[in-house]
Amino acid sequence: LILLWGILAIDTPHSRSPALHHLTKQLLQTYRKEVRPVHNWTQATTVYLDVSVHAVLDVDTQNQKLKTSIWYREVWDDEFLSWNSSMFDEIREISLPLSVIWAPDIIINEYVDIERSPDLPYVYVNSSGTIKHSKPIQVVSACNLETYAFPFDVQNCSLTFSSILHTVEDVDLAFLRSTEDITHDRKAFLNDSEWELLSVSSTYRILQNSAGDFAQIQFNVVIRRHPLVYVVSLLIPSIFLMLVDLSSFYLPPTCQARILFKTSVLVGYTVFRVNMSDEVPRSAGSTPLIGVFFTVCMAFLVLSLSKSILLVKFLYDEQCSQQEQTLLCLRGDTETDQPQMDPGAQLAGVAESSVCQEYQAPSGTLMEVWSQLRSIGSYFQTQDQVDRQELGWLALLERFDRLLFQSYLVVLGLYAITLSSLWVSWSG
Repeated sequence: LILLWGILAIDTPHSRSPALHHLTKQLLQTYRKEVRPVHNWTQATTVYLDVSVHAVLDVDTQNQKLKTSIWYREVWDDEFLSWNSSMFDEIREISLPLSVIWAPDIIINEYVDIERSPDLPYVYVNSSGTIKHSKPIQVVSACNLETYAFPFDVQNCSLTFSSILHTVEDVDLAFLRSTEDITHDRKAFLNDSEWELLSVSSTYRILQNSAGDFAQIQFNVVIRRHPLVYVVSLLIPSIFLMLVDLSSFYLPPTCQARILFKTSVLVGYTVFRVNMSDEVPRSAGSTPLIGVFFTVCMAFLVLSLSKSILLVKFLYDEQCSQQEQTLLCLRGDTETDQPQMDPGAQLAGVAESSVCQEYQAPSGTLMEVWSQLRSIGSYFQTQDQVDRQELGWLALLERFDRLLFQSYLVVLGLYAITLSSLWVSWSG
């Protein structure tokens, strides 16, 4: 009895193994994986699809590519892989190699690159012939990425699944879950990355072309960026730099220190622009709004700096001209040694020469005194005309300076309002 009990104890754990081996052998003995598994060839094979987004790995705006990690599931019925479980020790589900059975040729139309994904070579088959195939995929897909609202941008990328060869009469597609469950399913998503998953909407459609009608299921992955790190490192410093540049308009326009101040601000703009180019996404299709405003502010700064340089040079030329006239008066040789100048300067030189002759020459006739007085009057009249012209130029440049200041205020206000509206739209 003890010997018989030991033999039964040894054979009991392996009692299901011959049934499983016999079942697998019976299912695959006459199975042909090259043929679509239906008894009636006019009946379409329906493949049920489901997608869960696990993580956003990379968003390449320059090359317009999105890299995501998804969990892909597909289910279909194989009429040649069903059995009666009561005849095989109540075995209701087995695993079979994917390479030995028929599988649908479902691809992602936006696929642009091959990434390493775990290879799961087995599928589950139940007694009714339903096959369940699940696998993780790293998808590198083409996507139209917009960077205009950076860092408050929201991206909408699609993953379209369809059969590469079979038309809808042969292979049809359907949803494994309801569209509402797919849209609001964010349980498996990792929120510790730069991007946040908003929704995954799904639609079914039939693509019609010359080769036939193909069933398609499109999953629209909507993600948005976490902007806090960019607000702290880009937006706030850029606003501070613009305010510092705006404060330079309170310096007098004729002050040479204003040129030094604006030159320092321009160097700050350049350094900040170089650092910003490493963090702001680059795209051939769109330019970030922060880059546009920054370029406009740099243009205002260059205009204001150029205006200040021209004003200082104009005042410096006037001072040099007056100093030359004074020196010519002291020398008393304006007519013999004076270099060629413009007519206004020559007239001023004549007046200066007459003033000098008043002290150097002896007393002459009344005609000579009258001529000298006329020369002095002409000199002061010319000098008054030059002063009025200088004041006119100064007034024109001051009005241009006020126009730049007001334009700068308008641009800065638009910048702040736009960023605030983008933030409100992002948070909503």
